[in-house]
Amino acid sequence: MTQRKYSVSLVGLKIDGFLGTTLQDGGFRLSYDIQDVESSDGDFETPDVMVKFTGPDVDLLLANRAELLLALEHVTMEMLKMPSEDHSRISFDANDYRLLRIEELRLSAMAAADKVKRTGVPFRFNPMNSRERRVIHLALRGEATLRSESSGSGPQRQVVVYPAGMASLPELPYVPEPRRHSGGGGDRGPRRDGPRREGGRSRGPRR
Repeated sequence: MTQRKYSVSLVGLKIDGFLGTTLQDGGFRLSYDIQDVESSDGDFETPDVMVKFTGPDVDLLLANRAELLLALEHVTMEMLKMPSEDHSRISFDANDYRLLRIEELRLSAMAAADKVKRTGVPFRFNPMNSRERRVIHLALRGEATLRSESSGSGPQRQVVVYPAGMASLPELPYVPEPRRHSGGGGDRGPRRDGPRREGGRSRGPRR
């Protein structure tokens, strides 16, 4: 059995202190629970530590493909000075967003594979972070007639699916699709009606 590099006993207090201050200063009505994750044979997401959020402002965390949740996760890892290769060891979640996103990516990978097999034309996914690109690669690893590779750099890095024998295409600049505005209140900022912790810090590391 592989030794855990991260655990609640090792990093829980640091995460708790950082999140407690950050959420209070931002006026977010959120609680969180920091948990060790049981070892699993799952391929897609196998973190050592999970931070699960609940509370009235969870919708803010999950807006725009969980933009704020992922940003909070990233700055927490920066605070812990975690090397990039360890970023999959800690995961933030709310309302099972991560599981639903993994399934969405897996289905997208299967649809892309079918299209490439049918047309013989490479398929480019939109840019995504390294953890999501890994899900695509793993979902396609059993496809003998296809291959996938990452292309681009920085935040524009994306997965390209090719027929197995085709050479890689030149990298192209990514042109984002125009953002669609909706009346759903997507630009609603953080609530500022008083920093209510909702038990955030007291629900820190469980031992």
